[in-house]
Formats: sequence, C-alpha cells, structure tokens
Amino acid sequence: MKRLLGMLLLVGVVGCGPNQVETPSQAAPPPKAAPPPEVAAIKKNKSPAQLKLGEPVTNSIGMVLVPIPTGEFTMGFVMGFQKGHQVKITKPFHLGAFEVTQAQYEKAMGRNPSRFKGANNPVDQVSWNDAIEFCRELSALSEEKAAGRVYRLPTEAEWEYACRAGTKTAYSFGDDASQLGDYAWYKENSGGTTHPVGQKRPNPWGLYDIQGNLTEWCQPAARPLPGSYRPFRGGSLTDGASGCKSWGSDSHSTGERHFNIGFRVAQVPLAQL
Repeated sequence: MKRLLGMLLLVGVVGCGPNQVETPSQAAPPPKAAPPPEVAAIKKNKSPAQLKLGEPVTNSIGMVLVPIPTGEFTMGFVMGFQKGHQVKITKPFHLGAFEVTQAQYEKAMGRNPSRFKGANNPVDQVSWNDAIEFCRELSALSEEKAAGRVYRLPTEAEWEYACRAGTKTAYSFGDDASQLGDYAWYKENSGGTTHPVGQKRPNPWGLYDIQGNLTEWCQPAARPLPGSYRPFRGGSLTDGASGCKSWGSDSHSTGERHFNIGFRVAQVPLAQL
C-alpha cells in the first residue's frame, strides 16, 4: 500500500484526526488542549471568499488545510505582448493554509534541517526530494490513511490558481506593491530571516505567506524543465517586491537545498485517485 501511495504521489495525486475514546473517571477531565496557532490565525482572519468555500480542516499533525474550488484562470505573466494561457482546475482539492512548519516536518521526518530555527517557522533547507518524501511519510500515518487522505506537492498551475484566488492582478491583494508588507515577509521587512507562519494577512482564499517568507516547491506541470530540475513558486525573505508576484517561477535540481525554499502540501481524498 505504501509503495502504491508513493507511486501516486510522484505522478501528482492529492479529514478527520485520530479517534478519541473517553474512559470513565472520577477525576475532573483534563483541560482541553489549545488549538494550534495556525487555527487561531485562520479563524481570526477569515475572508468572505473563504467563508463561502467552507471550513478549513486540521489533520493529525496539526496542519490546517483550506478547500480550493474548481475553476479556470489565466496562468502566467500577462502584459503587453506577453500573454498567459488558460488553465482549468477540474477537481477541488485542499491546500495547506500555511507553509509546512519545522514542528510538523520533525513529527513526520524525525529531523529539522532548517537554518532559521523556530518550531512554528516554515521548514527551510529542504530539497524537492525531501518535500516528496515528507508527503509520502505523512500519507502513510495511520490516522491519515484511516481518513483516506493522500498528500503531495501542488502543481504549478494549482499553486498559482490558489495564490491568485480569483484575482488577475500582480498580487492577490492588487497591483500596489506598497501593500506587500501587510501580506508577506520579503527582502524589505524580513530582516534576513524567516518568521512564524500566519503573522501576515491571508489572501482571499485563506492562504498565508503564499507570496513571501519562503518560496515553495511544486510539481512540474506542462512546461518542460531540463533534467532533474523542478519548479518553485512565490517570493521569499530574500526577494524584492517584483519577485513576489503571483506568476513568479523558477527552478532548481531535485537535490538542492536552500535557506529560502520550503513548501506547502496539497491533499486529495484517496477515493478521488
């Protein structure tokens, strides 16, 4: 089964948490655990568009994922003589509201390779291969298998579609780069380090740090890449405002690790595969 899930993840495949059993006791019940900080952030900053999409879900290691609907959009840079191309997202999926944190990565992988340490900071210095392996390990957890959830990296098209969140502007909040600091950690305000997820404003679909903090590994889509190169999207702590636009894209080889690259995960039900 694990081998099958691994094969599905490599070709681009996308809840309920663990069961809780109460036992009778004379003692007072233990205090209810506080929700992960990501949940508090997302509930505090729900946008009207996100409310229409439905509630986020939280998986067995505390990752919050928001529903992404089907739809069509113009992918790529659209200005002057450079035209994007139409892309249809034909199946809904869930996408991590936040970049994978160091605490979450360590729960699944047993290690933390990050340069900028912080349990709730996004995990950095992970290669594309590392991100794929994380998705395999997360999908293999007993709670996730019981819930029928499979994890993978989003495709480039899915990532840009979710980042744009129905907008056609340079950023998900518009074209005014002076507002970027409200939504992203980037070269002008990062101080040369990553920051805990969820501190900036989300895009209209409830995605945080999608245009800053770390750039994010993706699955390749239709565009050809040389050899073992794989794409990453979005801006990072080292990028200026122009590098944080919704259509920004670059690539590295699958084994490269950099302090400004991380990832977020996509998830689909096993029944959809």
